[in-house]
Amino acid sequence: MFSSVDDVSARLAVTGYLASPAVATTAFLAARLGKPLLVEGPAGVGKTELAKAVAEVAGARLVRLQCYEGVDESRALYEWNHAKQLLRISAGRDESWDETRTDIFGEEFLLPRPLLTAIRGDEPTVLLIDEIDKADVEMEGLLLEVLSDFQVTVPELGTITAARRPFVVLTSNAGRELSEALRRRCLFLHIGFPGEELERRIVRLKVPDLDEALAASVVRVVGALRAMDLRKAPSVAETVDWARTLLALGAGALEETVVRDTLGVLLKHQEDVQKAAAKLDLDAL
Repeated sequence: MFSSVDDVSARLAVTGYLASPAVATTAFLAARLGKPLLVEGPAGVGKTELAKAVAEVAGARLVRLQCYEGVDESRALYEWNHAKQLLRISAGRDESWDETRTDIFGEEFLLPRPLLTAIRGDEPTVLLIDEIDKADVEMEGLLLEVLSDFQVTVPELGTITAARRPFVVLTSNAGRELSEALRRRCLFLHIGFPGEELERRIVRLKVPDLDEALAASVVRVVGALRAMDLRKAPSVAETVDWARTLLALGAGALEETVVRDTLGVLLKHQEDVQKAAAKLDLDAL
C-alpha cells in the first residue's frame, strides 16, 4: 500500500490530509505489518478522516461500522434474512425439514454486515470501526477473532477467512477504557491537537482563500481557547469551520466584535462561550 513513511505523508497530503510524522509512521507500519490501527484522541482531530484518506489513496473500498451503545452481532457481523427464509419454508411445504434447513441457511439468505463484508471482499478494503468506545464491552469480544485471524465463524456455513486482509482502523474518543486484549491486537496511535504550525497549514489547505495572516491569528486564538479550562475544547474541524465563517463574513482581521459573535462556531456549550468571552484577550495574542 505504501513504500515508505515519506510516501504515506506525500500521498495523504494529496487528499488534503496533512499527517504528522507519528501519524505517517504508524500508518505505514500498520499497512506493512498487516496490523489493525487503533487511533485514539479527542473528537474532531482527524481520526476518521485518516481512514478515509487511506482508502482514497489506496483506491480501496471503505467499509464503515459506526459503533453505538447496543450495537450487536446482527448489526456488526451478519444476520439471516428471516422474511425470505419464511417465504422459502412456505414454498417448500412438501419438503422434509432437513432439505429445507440446508437451503435456508445458505448464502442466498445471509445478510452480511460491515465486518463480514470486509472479510469476504477480494478487493482492497479499508475497514473503519468508528468510535469503538461507544460500543458495549461485549462488542470487543466479537472483534477479537476478526482482528486476530481475520476470519469470521458462521455456525451454519463454517469459518470464512479473508482472502485479502483489509486495512483496519479503529477509532476511540477515550469515552471508556478499552480492553487489553483488544489493544494487544492493534498498533496504537494517539492523535491530539496539532502544533500551531501544522494547524496553520491545515487551515490554509482547507480554506485557501483565507489571508495567511488571518489564518495565523485564527490558530493563535484557538490555541488560547484550548488553554482554558473548557468543557469541550475546539477541535481542528471547528478551527476550519471558524476560518470559513470569517471568510464568509468578509472579516479581514480578528476584531473583538466578530470574535465574540462567532464563538458559537468554536464552542458548543454556553458556559464555555461565557468563559471565553470573559477571559479571551485578543490584544495579548
